Amino acid sequence: RDWQESQPGNALDADQGIINGFLNCLPFALTQAQERVLQEILTDISRPKAMCRLLQGEVGSGKIVIATMALLIAAGNGHQGALMAPTEILAEQHFNNICGYLSKVSTPECRCEEGSGEGISAKLGNIRCYAGFLSRPLIIALLVGSLKDNEKQDLHNQIQKGKVDIVVGTHALVQEGVEFHKLGLAVIDEQHRFGVLQRQKLRQKGFNPHILVMTATPIPRTMALTLYGDLDLSVIDQLPPGRQVARTKYLKPEQMGKAYAFVRREVSRGRQAFIICPIIDESEVLEAKAATTEYDFLSREVYPDLRLGLLHGRMPASDKEDVMRRFRNGLLDILVSTSVVEVGIDVPNASVILVEGADRFGLSQLHQFRGRVGRNNEQGYCLLIPEKPSPEVTKRLQLLEEFRDGYTLAEKDLEIRGPGEFSGTQQSGFPELRVADLSNLRLLELARQEAISLLESDPNLGRDEHILLGQKVTQLWSENTEWS
Repeated sequence: RDWQESQPGNALDADQGIINGFLNCLPFALTQAQERVLQEILTDISRPKAMCRLLQGEVGSGKIVIATMALLIAAGNGHQGALMAPTEILAEQHFNNICGYLSKVSTPECRCEEGSGEGISAKLGNIRCYAGFLSRPLIIALLVGSLKDNEKQDLHNQIQKGKVDIVVGTHALVQEGVEFHKLGLAVIDEQHRFGVLQRQKLRQKGFNPHILVMTATPIPRTMALTLYGDLDLSVIDQLPPGRQVARTKYLKPEQMGKAYAFVRREVSRGRQAFIICPIIDESEVLEAKAATTEYDFLSREVYPDLRLGLLHGRMPASDKEDVMRRFRNGLLDILVSTSVVEVGIDVPNASVILVEGADRFGLSQLHQFRGRVGRNNEQGYCLLIPEKPSPEVTKRLQLLEEFRDGYTLAEKDLEIRGPGEFSGTQQSGFPELRVADLSNLRLLELARQEAISLLESDPNLGRDEHILLGQKVTQLWSENTEWS
């Protein structure tokens, strides 16, 4: 509240010509949910108060289309826009998708000259120029850590001079040396993958820019109100026509051979597959199947005739990017991976994902996994095999067979596992609340309204009747609290 009201924001004019031009270049019509969310965002950025909004949406619901629209509005108002993604693969994916949209109504092969002859060429892989969309050429650039030093430095200079309208990148966007000429909108994708300080650094790159944070991880509304109470909430709760949720099947460990055969069948049809393992290396303490061990076993015993790749979080970034590119380009049939593929990976040809040790993942995480397949309007399949079946495990995994909506699953996951600690490291279990129940949406909404009223009437909790409350708040949010 202090941040939004202590200094004026940049009111952006939502130019209907830009909006219509972009909508006309899309190969599909927006869903009603997308149209509703777009209006919420356009209303926010048209005010002289910085937007601070969380956009939730299922995998494939079209969040990036809405973000692109907002970035174009910023560019049309003479401001710069930034889109920050957690991995180079995802940043490249967003960059190429946005450029794909723009190329439908623009002329990509142009040079944008400045008087000295210094210009930006559309032929450079990480910088594109589009004419005919705005009243002037539109420049969009990709800034990632793997660029050569001289490429980075050149791009830094172009951003600082205001010659780049939209920058898509990784955490490279918040490094020293990146200075924006006039940042008006910052979009942060898969926001939970960034620390609070990284998000804050991006915001500080401009003068009170509008902020849009996005996530495909289904968050129960009760949790969103509690943990993200500082953000206005928008939800795209509708998938585009033709987009199917993967058919999900719970299998017992003794049916592993059947699952392997199904994966082979899909590969024989020219499709690709993910096989997910819960940990990287074998451990005496953990009996969970390890990705490295499973990769060796599958390569030798099960699929010696197929092309397999291995992906896990301990690999160097360059190796991870290389494996994902090979898989995305169809040079690998099967990708054996840990949970690092949970978000953002778009391989339209992948049709099946087999999750081994499925009892070690939460329902929301499993729902994210199945969002990796069936992304080209063809049917996708998700096979779940627990390590140690039990009545509770069976009940949880059967919920995935029954419910296809991520938000319903997130609510069920909250009921079963609990939310974990708000300001600690424990990831499951219910905190000790004396009167509240975190599944009680009505009570949490009422508490939020009371908090808002209190902020309006006595924001510093200085009145006599609020002294004890102020002390309790100070005690709760101590300096060592981790605010992510």
